[in-house]
Amino acid sequence: MIALAQMAEAVLRTADGREKTALSRRFAAEWQAARAQGALPEIGRADPPPHPARPDRPELLSPRDVPRRRPGSPEGRIALLHAVAHIELNAVDLHWDVIARFADTAMPPGFYDDWVRAADEESKHFNLMCDCLEAMGSFYGALPAHAGMWRAAEDTADDLMGRLAVVPMVLEARGLDVTPGMIEIFRKAGAEDAVKALETIYAEEVAHVAYGSKWFHFLCGRHDLDPKDAFHVLVRQYFHGALKPPFNEEKRAEAGLPPDFYWPLAEQAR
Repeated sequence: MIALAQMAEAVLRTADGREKTALSRRFAAEWQAARAQGALPEIGRADPPPHPARPDRPELLSPRDVPRRRPGSPEGRIALLHAVAHIELNAVDLHWDVIARFADTAMPPGFYDDWVRAADEESKHFNLMCDCLEAMGSFYGALPAHAGMWRAAEDTADDLMGRLAVVPMVLEARGLDVTPGMIEIFRKAGAEDAVKALETIYAEEVAHVAYGSKWFHFLCGRHDLDPKDAFHVLVRQYFHGALKPPFNEEKRAEAGLPPDFYWPLAEQAR
């Protein structure tokens, strides 16, 4: 079994989405099996690339150039699933990247357990979205996608607290806000496979946001910082734009995000 950071780097350097997620799930299973036996495998060190390997398709465009399609049409629903698949594939890389890029930061074993599990679940989510796309006669890569998904990783490449604040506590928390509406779109269309897939994603993303909140608070305690104040400073530093209500306050609270963390950063607050 290779060191965990090397596993993370290997995933980041794998281009094809299905191959990337298969490797991710295999490594996660190896790590989890070792941990179940009471072992703590080597964390090690890695040399992660500045950008994860990506397939030739989809074509990556500026957010303003990605075509907008009405979700009420079959084409619009395919586009919506394609966008979610793209988000999930980036999430796989983001969760392995936090292991590889910050391997020099001393963290408890639970930190690695949480992000390995999150990466494993994001891999499952990507494959669920691909399965839905293929059942609808499409595939991941058939449409252009958002080129800016990796920006949060670039901006926080040297700041673990910034990474936790922006990726799980802002970007993934946004998923908790918008996924119920997506589920309703597919339920109205009678697309039960997509509904089940999105419900799985919705249920498991709560834990990913919670991991971010837990380890952000842990680091604030280590550095004697007020978590709310530190969160506001880091989000204003690294997140480009204001947070957009409405917020799913129930699920955010379940994930350890109280309203006074995000409402002062909301669009209307600016």
